[in-house]
Amino acid sequence: MSTEVDRSASWGRRALWIGAGLVVLAIAVLGASATVPRWWAHRVGAQVDGSITQGTLLGLVYGFVFTFLPIIVFVLIVRWRRTWKTVLFGLVVALVLAAPNLMTLSIVVGTGNAAHAGDRVLDVEAPAFRGGSLAGAILAGLLLAGIAYLVISRERAHSSAHRARTERDEALAPPASQDEGEG
Repeated sequence: MSTEVDRSASWGRRALWIGAGLVVLAIAVLGASATVPRWWAHRVGAQVDGSITQGTLLGLVYGFVFTFLPIIVFVLIVRWRRTWKTVLFGLVVALVLAAPNLMTLSIVVGTGNAAHAGDRVLDVEAPAFRGGSLAGAILAGLLLAGIAYLVISRERAHSSAHRARTERDEALAPPASQDEGEG
């Protein structure tokens, strides 16, 4: 009977910890949504320094690298071991690696005051960064699609060649004599 009490107390403590974790997460998200877009816009603005050329090039680099890298890392982690813990770990790592693109996205699609302030900062201090970032992300997506096509077509070609070799070997093999035992 004491094990039943221990189990219910354990579940109660778990539920309390999960609830507390969700409250802390909600507060962190609210705090981040009020500060991160403005902060990120100022960091990018300091790097671009008002130059359209620098804004475009930096946007291309950020968009490409922080789209390509998270997807490649996620795919490699999931291919390494496909358990729910590994997939969750891969997803967390990919989200951390994609943070610069996600912060830029929070400025572009955000509706809060910080997003609008970040939008104005990017307009003045980092012109063409958002467009360059989008173009870089699209280029990374196209490259990843090309790589996926090559990998899949290579696997198909290898399996087709293996099937053809097997059929050829079966056709060239001497027929097994059925009347060996009759002689």
